Amino acid sequence: MIHPAIAIRLEKAAVDNGFDQQFVSSGDWMAFASTQAPLHLWLTHREEGVFVAAFSQQDVARALPDLGAIYTTALPPDARGARAVADIPALHHLVRRAFQLSRTLPDELLHTFERITATLPRTTETERVVIQRVGQDVFRKGLIDYWEGRCAITGLARTELLRASHIKPWAACETDAERLDIFNGLLLAPHLDALFDAGFITVGEDGAVLISPTLTDADCRIFNLIEVPRLRGLADQHKLFLQWHHQRLFRKETGQ
Repeated sequence: MIHPAIAIRLEKAAVDNGFDQQFVSSGDWMAFASTQAPLHLWLTHREEGVFVAAFSQQDVARALPDLGAIYTTALPPDARGARAVADIPALHHLVRRAFQLSRTLPDELLHTFERITATLPRTTETERVVIQRVGQDVFRKGLIDYWEGRCAITGLARTELLRASHIKPWAACETDAERLDIFNGLLLAPHLDALFDAGFITVGEDGAVLISPTLTDADCRIFNLIEVPRLRGLADQHKLFLQWHHQRLFRKETGQ
């Protein structure tokens, strides 16, 4: 059994980070869910002093490589992965990140879009524009969750200034699933969004920002492109979209 004082701290870590429903405990695991995300969460504390969070979604568990150590001992029956951390602040961060990822992975943005637009007409051009705006709003909110409200390159944390930048543009996508794939987007500061959208910069598979030779040295100084940080948090799933951007949109030659 979990000590009552520890149980209170575990419950706070869940509730403060989006998990507003508590279920019957499973052994020494406290069980939680959310009205805002599909993820189920289990929390416990072990004698060795670690706090453990287990998750019902394998995609979420796999997307937490930098938060705690993989934990595999006696997980709840429905758990698909778990992480162990050393203290309560780290547990709060882990649970919050899992909540954010659950609202985007693997197809949650598409499901949200389909739910919102299920009864909306699509006959006229005006109606189709409305549908597109709904999709773009869902996409932006998803990117804010995925990138934790920060520019993927500069770290700028003013969400009202950040832009939801499609890697493969909305119009070039063949399906709504592709348009609303969280890995088809970057959350960027306004100047980087404009440069990326116009093909003046792209991102390599190692996260390095590549600058078009069509930009002059003066251009690069104005846009602060002299020493650009690598894109943080690049996942393998981003790479196919980035390859498309590099091949189809990036300005590789002067005169483009």
